[in-house]
Amino acid sequence: MWCAPSHADEVSLLDGVTARAGDNPAVEAGKFKKDPPWVIGMSHFGVNANTWTVQVAHEAEAAAAKDKRIAKFILLDAGFDQKKQVADIEDLIAQKVDAIIVQPVTSTSADASIAKAVAAGIPVIVHTGRIESDAFTTEIQGGAEHFGKVMGDFLVKELGGKGNIWVLRGLAGHPEDTNRYNGLLQALKGTDVKIIAEEHGDWQYDKAKKLCETLYLNNPEVDGIWSSGADMTRACVDVFKQFGAKIPPITGEGNNGFFGQWIADGFKSISAEYSPAQGAAGIRAAVALLEGKELKKHYDYNPPGWDVEKVKKYYRDDLSANVWWPSELPEDKLKEFYAKK
Repeated sequence: MWCAPSHADEVSLLDGVTARAGDNPAVEAGKFKKDPPWVIGMSHFGVNANTWTVQVAHEAEAAAAKDKRIAKFILLDAGFDQKKQVADIEDLIAQKVDAIIVQPVTSTSADASIAKAVAAGIPVIVHTGRIESDAFTTEIQGGAEHFGKVMGDFLVKELGGKGNIWVLRGLAGHPEDTNRYNGLLQALKGTDVKIIAEEHGDWQYDKAKKLCETLYLNNPEVDGIWSSGADMTRACVDVFKQFGAKIPPITGEGNNGFFGQWIADGFKSISAEYSPAQGAAGIRAAVALLEGKELKKHYDYNPPGWDVEKVKKYYRDDLSANVWWPSELPEDKLKEFYAKK
């Protein structure tokens, strides 16, 4: 949940987000200052990829609607198409928007377009996936290796440093999938925990359910499951229940449906935090730059994992499985989008 800045010069982007330590240049105050009203554009890597990506769009739209100085918010959906993302960013440049937020499809797909936007005097905020270029104005990066390691460390501890695990990865080629997986490998280094199966479930429930069914039928003897996303976790939990089997330690994240499963079934888990309110944080970063405030180039979002006691404080039985926590959506929007039918 977002916290208001404590004084006028401080920019608070999202609870848990801090300026990166070490070499971290500042975006000088006033460089992108512009009088409102503003038009802000956003290139989303794939709105309908899963329930989390849908909510990121809702969070960004709600944050933009809340700030009356934003006259227009343009959200373009790349649909996981690299060429479409390039075209979308160039379209936003042609529309002369005042700031652009980019969620990259891959680590290189948007690089040239981002450089073109900055050259045109438009600040670019990157989040939800690192890129290889540093042409952007500022970035807010969570998840990644930290996310994967939080989950990996949990499994290593639960298994006493030895055992066999399944690995359910996200979308192949997406920087977030690669970096989360690298975090898992960091956690497993020097242990006797072995990956005996590894599949890409694309962070989707339906695909992961089929994968977990196949894995279980091939070899149900597994000590733990590292899942890169909660929709996939829910699917695997449902598979074990379907077969009447004990649910092994399995990693999750802040999804309401997963929280309900965890509380009801009492299996061992951890919830890595990756709030969809990063969409709102991107809006706040754009506004701060247009206000003429100083920002750092790099911000990290590396919160600790959640235990079941914290999960119980967020779980909402009146909302569907598709809402993610923590969220900044107002109550009326939560009910509009996620009330149980």
